[in-house]
Amino acid sequence: MAMAALRREGRRFAPLVSSPNPINAIRSTLAPAEEQVGLGVRSISTQVVRNRMKSVRNIQKITKAMKMVAASKLRAIQVRAENSRGLWQPFTALLGDTPSVNVKKNVIVTISSDKGLCGGINSTSVKISRALHKINSGPDTECKYVILGEKGKAQLIRDSKKDIELIMTELQKNFLNYTQVSVLADDILKNVEFDALRIVFNNFQSVVSFLPTTATVLSPEIVEKESESGGKIGDLDSYEIEGGETKSEVLQNLAEFQFSCVMFNAVLENACSEQGARMSAMDSSSRNAGDMLDRLTLTYNRTRQASITTELIEIISGASALEG
Repeated sequence: MAMAALRREGRRFAPLVSSPNPINAIRSTLAPAEEQVGLGVRSISTQVVRNRMKSVRNIQKITKAMKMVAASKLRAIQVRAENSRGLWQPFTALLGDTPSVNVKKNVIVTISSDKGLCGGINSTSVKISRALHKINSGPDTECKYVILGEKGKAQLIRDSKKDIELIMTELQKNFLNYTQVSVLADDILKNVEFDALRIVFNNFQSVVSFLPTTATVLSPEIVEKESESGGKIGDLDSYEIEGGETKSEVLQNLAEFQFSCVMFNAVLENACSEQGARMSAMDSSSRNAGDMLDRLTLTYNRTRQASITTELIEIISGASALEG
C-alpha cells in the first residue's frame, strides 16, 4: 500500500520536476489561488496606472501647445475681422437687412470650420441652418444649401444631401484675404440660382463667447421689386445714376459687391470664433488632464505603497519564522 501511494505521488510531481523551472512550478501549484491573483493584480495595476499617467501627460502637452497656437492665430485674425466690418456696414445702412423677406428661391450659406476641437460653434451654425431651411421650405418655395467647411458638410450631408448645391472646403488652408473670398463668392453666384442668400456664421464677441448671426443678401430682381414697394430699400430711388448704366445693372453690381463684402466679414468672424472656441476647449482639456493626472498619481502612490508594505510584511514574517 505504501509503495502504491508513493508511485501515485511520483506521477503527480513528475511533470513539474521535468519543467525548466521546477521550483517555480511547484510553488505556483502549492500556492493558494487567491494569493496568486493578488500578487498579479498588484504588479499589473501599477504598470497600467504608470502607462495611463504617461498618456495623460502627453495629452496635456498637446492641448497646451494647441491653445498657444490658437491664441497666436486669434490675434492675427481678430484685427482683420474688426477692420472688415466697415465693408458691409454701409450696405446695411443703405439697403437694410431683411431676414423676413418672403421669396421663392432661398439659398443658405453655412460657414463652418475644416477642423474640430473648437467646441460647439459648428453645431450651432448647422442647427440655425436647419431651422432656416425648415422655415423657408414649402410647396411654393425651395431652399438649398451652400456649405463652407468640412464640419458643416459632415453634419448636413446626413439628412439633407439632396438639398446641397455646392460644397467648398479647405477655406483656411491659405491666408484669408478679400481676393480669395471674392473668388468663392463669384463661384457661388455663377453656380446657384437664388432670390435671397442667407449667410449663417458665428460673430466674434470675445474669447469665451460668440453670437450666431444670419445676414441676408437679396438678388437684384428682388431688390428692385422691394424698392418699388417702398420701405427701407425704397430710398434707392432718391439717388441719381451717373454714366450709361441702367438701374438694373447698378443693382446687379451692388448685389455682387455686397455679397463678397458680407462673405469676407463672415469668414473672418467665424475664423475668430473658431480660434477663440479652440482656446477655451484646449484650456478646459488641459485642466481636466491635470485633475486626472493628480488622481492617477494618488492611485499609483497608494498602490505602490501597498505593494511595498506587503513585501516588507512577507520579509519580516520569513525572518521571524527562521528565528523560531
